[in-house]
Amino acid sequence: KFQRLVQYHHRECPLTVGLYLVIEASNGVMLIWDKKTTVFIKLTPDYKGKVCGLCGNFDDKSNNDFTTRSGLQETNALKFGNSWKQSSMCPDITQEIKPCDVKPHRKSWAEKECSIIRSEVFKICHSKVDPIPFYEACVHDACSCDSGGDCECFCSAVAAYAQECTKAQACVFWRTPDICPIFCDYYNPRNECDWHYEPCGSNVTTCRMINNVSTNFSVPYLEGNKFLDCNDPRMQMTLQITSGL
Repeated sequence: KFQRLVQYHHRECPLTVGLYLVIEASNGVMLIWDKKTTVFIKLTPDYKGKVCGLCGNFDDKSNNDFTTRSGLQETNALKFGNSWKQSSMCPDITQEIKPCDVKPHRKSWAEKECSIIRSEVFKICHSKVDPIPFYEACVHDACSCDSGGDCECFCSAVAAYAQECTKAQACVFWRTPDICPIFCDYYNPRNECDWHYEPCGSNVTTCRMINNVSTNFSVPYLEGNKFLDCNDPRMQMTLQITSGL
């Protein structure tokens, strides 16, 4: 079972990379969590075609991901999801819940905010990653949240599209002081030795990598913060160039 696959061992440790918490387990599983509503599960190539469940079978074919517990391919999302229930005591879901219908007062706000995905802001990415599924998912998620951190669902949904754009080599600076801000980017001068926002992130480093344990993961850059180290010779050269020295 996948629960066993991601079992936390004493040899693993969580490491913060940008906005994410990353755990690489010794059994070939990597968990990447934004500490909010998004989690990525990465597997080494050894698992290709050898897993199953709600996340698919990892064979690089999306058209067979809806494979039920009994091995049948399903087209109905509800039937597929019901087949993977952990307990027979849980009732089947028979009707898809549409958050914007349940909370119509959220719909216009969600559509307006999520339109950033289809706007000029992400223009360089549109030809590489289809924005429509991400826009629809954004509206769905934004309608779902209506209390507490209600902007987290919206921000996480847009960040998910931005992450796919990064994977497609289309870096997008989409955050602003008014839209899902990362404030260090606006209040710390760009060449100052302090924390700065990196929209397309930096290399993912895990505890196993730090300890020189071989790894077989291919992980794209992760969005987040980066500390500019003034003692780094490369940084000193950059400061000299940008200051005109």
